[in-house]
Amino acid sequence: MPARSLNSSVFKWPDAQEVDRAVRAWASVVARRHTNVVRIGYFGSYARGDWGVGSDLDLLAIVEGSEEPFERRSLSWDLRDLPVAADLLVYTVDEWEKLQAEGGRFVRTLEQEAVWLQ
Repeated sequence: MPARSLNSSVFKWPDAQEVDRAVRAWASVVARRHTNVVRIGYFGSYARGDWGVGSDLDLLAIVEGSEEPFERRSLSWDLRDLPVAADLLVYTVDEWEKLQAEGGRFVRTLEQEAVWLQ
């Protein structure tokens, strides 16, 4: 998480390169723990390059399948090793393909800006 500088009251916020390195390491570990992972990526301000102090990391995972309802899937994914707060959306392959077929604004945005790691 962001750290306070030792000799000032100013917070040092992780830059995009630091976040990218951390999320790549995290994705590698997560892919070993969650063997049904098909893809992992991030989108939003860090992917677009317009992040700033206070920006969170928007993560996306696509898995082969899940018995958990959509809103509970991300609870078993440990996000604590990431240097900034993060939100994770976990879709099954079927859900992802349905989103793509519908072609809504959200999936079009993801297709344009997602940085895929796995």
